[in-house]
Order: sequence, then structure tokens, then C-alpha cells
Amino acid sequence: MRSLEELKAIKEKAEKTISVRENTGASTITVAMGTCGISNGAREVLTAVIEELNTRGLANIHVTQTGCPGLCHKEPIVTVTVPGKNPYMYGKVTPENVKKIIVQHIVNNQPVTEWLVNLEE
Repeated sequence: MRSLEELKAIKEKAEKTISVRENTGASTITVAMGTCGISNGAREVLTAVIEELNTRGLANIHVTQTGCPGLCHKEPIVTVTVPGKNPYMYGKVTPENVKKIIVQHIVNNQPVTEWLVNLEE
């Protein structure tokens, strides 16, 4: 049986996760969760995005999912959209890449050019 403190901690963690997923804040991070994305690690990338945003207290970022964008060879794909700017699509994202994308692109407003998807390839 879990203690009241453990249950409160579980509830708090769940509320943070729900808050990040439902937020309609300034910027949006979209993770492609089609079959090809999931088989290449998109679920772990999505979890890493939510955890990193929670760790940094970035509650104003909206996290969402989409289906396959048709670029299976670039999965997992993460798209960062900042209002008033063009969206940036990152390919072959790993959970380890997520921190750099959030810090450099979301916090410092500098896209991470090394992982950007070139749609003309």
C-alpha cells in the first residue's frame, strides 16, 4: 500500500504531464507518432519532451502529436512552431537531442541547424 505522500507525488507528476499536453501557450512542439515514428523511438522522444519542459518549468509550451508526415526515413520527427515564425522540423530526434532543441530553440530562439529536415532531399 502506498503512503499518502507517495500518492500526492504521483498525482502532482500526472497533473504536470496533463498540463503540458493541454496547454495552448505561445509555442508548440509536435511529435510525429505514426507507426514509423513510434517504431523509431517517437514515444521515448515525446516522454523526453514532456520531462524536459517540466524540469525547466516551461508550462507555456503546448505539446501535441500528429500522424506520419511521410518522411519515414527521418523519423522520429519533432516540429517546433513559434507564433509569427515558420515551423522548424527536426529529424532523427533522440531523447538525448530533446534537451538541446528545447534549450537552444525554445528558450534561446535559435534553431538547431544540425537536425533540421531538408524537405528537398
